[in-house]
Amino acid sequence: MQMWQTGKLKRLNLLEGSVSSGKTWISLVLWAFWVASMPKDKQYIMCAYTLTSLKTNCLILLQELVGEDNFSFSMSQKEGWLFGRRVRIEGANDERAESKIRGATYQGAYVDEASKVPKGFFAMLLSRLRLPNAKLFATTNPENPAHWLKVDYIDRADDLSFLDMKFLLDDNTTLPAEYVENIKREYTGVFYDRFILGKWVQAEGLIYPMWQDALEHPPTHKAEKYALSIDYGTQNAFAANLWGRFNGVWYQIKEYYYSGRTERVQKTDEEYANDLDAFLESYVPDGCESNRNPVKFLKQGEKLLTIIDPSAASFIALLRKRQYYKVVKANNDVLDGIRETATAMHTGKLKINPDCENTVFELQSYVWDEKAADDRPVKVSDHSCDSIRYLVFTLHITKKHAEYTASWD
Repeated sequence: MQMWQTGKLKRLNLLEGSVSSGKTWISLVLWAFWVASMPKDKQYIMCAYTLTSLKTNCLILLQELVGEDNFSFSMSQKEGWLFGRRVRIEGANDERAESKIRGATYQGAYVDEASKVPKGFFAMLLSRLRLPNAKLFATTNPENPAHWLKVDYIDRADDLSFLDMKFLLDDNTTLPAEYVENIKREYTGVFYDRFILGKWVQAEGLIYPMWQDALEHPPTHKAEKYALSIDYGTQNAFAANLWGRFNGVWYQIKEYYYSGRTERVQKTDEEYANDLDAFLESYVPDGCESNRNPVKFLKQGEKLLTIIDPSAASFIALLRKRQYYKVVKANNDVLDGIRETATAMHTGKLKINPDCENTVFELQSYVWDEKAADDRPVKVSDHSCDSIRYLVFTLHITKKHAEYTASWD
């Protein structure tokens, strides 16, 4: 704020660092004051990877900060009004997003989680800031050091009109000490380095180095809730995991695993569905023997929450016609899903059954691809790992139950 008041801001202004460090809050305060000081007849834009994340992370908070009289917005019209200035709001979730802003001219731009938007969109946005004293304000958490934002902008800050200001968790003195300690415990490995220490470091080695600490046999009695997660494959392996929630902890109860490539016989969707029926019917928790339903842990007419790879369109359609399955397409964001899965294992909210041999085999060989320019797992023997990620990230099991209860719960 002092740099703004004394005219020391740059054309590009990035606030980066750890989670909960206050960078979004102060960036929005700065954005609001700056916009209020700029011409009313010019255009401004706020954007993020998705419109939903922009609303959740920024628009609602900005309205709380300056009041509804000073900032209002419409998601359907994709615009807002900040101190009488028209502000366009946009999502940028793929390279085609740059066409949304081509030809426009903006006095100012705000980008939430800049490392998530496509490189082409970011470059196009900068080219649209062509008025005198035009500025960009952005926030981000660190990523891979080979990320375009690091290589093309942060590392070239001295050659550009670029301000890079770092924020760390411990800088935010408004946070309760207990919360700070809890959030530090929730991250591990590369995610701790990035989201707590604010470092741009490469992901390497085992993706879930804590997997052995997560091994634990599930209770034998009926769970308070069940779910089935599926990674669909024909030539590649088909992996399904049955999960039960006991006292708020999700346990892997049993696995179904079939590789058409290994067995040299492919199965049809119908055969997989029949296998899953038999797979569910074979599990009988303590005290459920008298249940007349073929699937003993379900009540008559009850359906099992089934989270499945969203690309498996034909199999999803088939399961939805079957008796036992309430199908939900999985959230397939790989990196964020891995981060939440690592947190779930690290904090004891996810347990892996040591008797599930295929899952255990995959976990001990599930590693980062160190040759890739971005963060990605080596795509070998990862099918049960994908199935685990679908469960964790779709249900957001690292959050309190009240925070992730969905329409299907």
